[in-house]
Amino acid sequence: MGAEALSCLLLFVGVVAALVTGFPVALALGGSAIVIAGIGSYFGTFDAILLGSLPARVLDLGLNPTLVAIPLFVFMGTVLERSKVAENLLITMGQLFGGLRGGLGISVVLVGALLAASTGIVGATIVTMALISLPAMQRARYDRSLSSGIICASGTLAQLIPPSTVLILLGTALQNANTQANLRMGVFSSDPLTVTDLFAGALVPGLVLVGLYVAWIIVRAVFDPQSCPPLRMSESERGNLPVRILVAMLPPLGLIVLVLGSILSGLATATESAALGGVGAVLLALLNRQLSLSMMADAARSAMSISLMIYAILIGATIFSLVFRGFGGEDVVIELLHSLPAGALGATIFVLGLMFLLGFLIDTFEIIFIVVPIFAPGLIMQGVDPLWLGVAAAMILQTSYLTPPFGFGIFYLQGAASTLTLPVIYRGVVPFVVIQLLAVVVLSIWPELVHWLPGLMSG
Repeated sequence: MGAEALSCLLLFVGVVAALVTGFPVALALGGSAIVIAGIGSYFGTFDAILLGSLPARVLDLGLNPTLVAIPLFVFMGTVLERSKVAENLLITMGQLFGGLRGGLGISVVLVGALLAASTGIVGATIVTMALISLPAMQRARYDRSLSSGIICASGTLAQLIPPSTVLILLGTALQNANTQANLRMGVFSSDPLTVTDLFAGALVPGLVLVGLYVAWIIVRAVFDPQSCPPLRMSESERGNLPVRILVAMLPPLGLIVLVLGSILSGLATATESAALGGVGAVLLALLNRQLSLSMMADAARSAMSISLMIYAILIGATIFSLVFRGFGGEDVVIELLHSLPAGALGATIFVLGLMFLLGFLIDTFEIIFIVVPIFAPGLIMQGVDPLWLGVAAAMILQTSYLTPPFGFGIFYLQGAASTLTLPVIYRGVVPFVVIQLLAVVVLSIWPELVHWLPGLMSG
């Protein structure tokens, strides 16, 4: 093993060791990188002068106009979480489909998709749906594992369906990877990959995933009808249902059209549409009579806490990437990818498989900041389309919320519903993890699902 490969391996071992001992992710990434860089500098394998560029790189993160959208979208989600929009949607949609076998489960999936396009926050969506829909499913005598899987999987749609903080971070990382790959290949005039492109590319696959979830519930309803029986409703619950559905659905749909429409039409950037979304969320809270000074302060504090966590990890990942490149890690990765069988296909399967396995152990954000800057340039140099890669990676990363032992979606659900045990939730999420992996296969067979909407926008 050469010195470069040995140094990169030591860097990874240091990060994993720090994470296992319980260090915060940002400190594990940045601190381990600096320690290993110091060791490398002592032995002459790392040039410490490279660390002098860190202040400028951190400043660039703070000034990046695309990343400014993250706290704005998070604020939009925290306000909507507290404005009873999700509660009204779940109740009315459950009454609309609940009379059918599996109808209540289908309504949870559809509401999860609507909330994903309005809030973009996985944890808030899962907790909200658990508190409201799980009691209704239990009253309808739904299978507990099926209920758990539906709620967890529907909540993770907030990661794939735009606007999504995960897509923003993934898009930013792929922008840099695409630029690096083209520069290494001597291409100086390539079309840039934008977050808007990734939003557009992920929308149709996200809807396909929703369709696959619904199809699985229908299959369960046909072959195991006792697992998802119809919901018994009173006359008062059935009364005036169309009007109540319109009242519940129009406000969030209007916000979705405002945010996504402004992005996809080119009228606003992701950051500008995030600002519009924040204003729209406040107006919805006002319409629902939930707007108060204490609610706004609570939403702002929550948004600030989440955003600071993301930026801290970004800074740690920036340090890690700089040290990795200083050890010649890019050349090591390119050599590794080229040595894999089946060319670009084999390399892509390897990287996506690595992301899936890492999802059992670490969080989505950590995987993005560790894997994408390291492996994406090499894949792009082998001819892998960066837009398709971004959407496929987003689907794979979605499984990290559902895979034991550290699937955060599982813990969100158990925290909101203490009556559910971990084995019950694990059994429920397994089919949906398989569905998500199947969706990646569908994307590989029909990549037009990713490219159709971006092509329509550019055309």
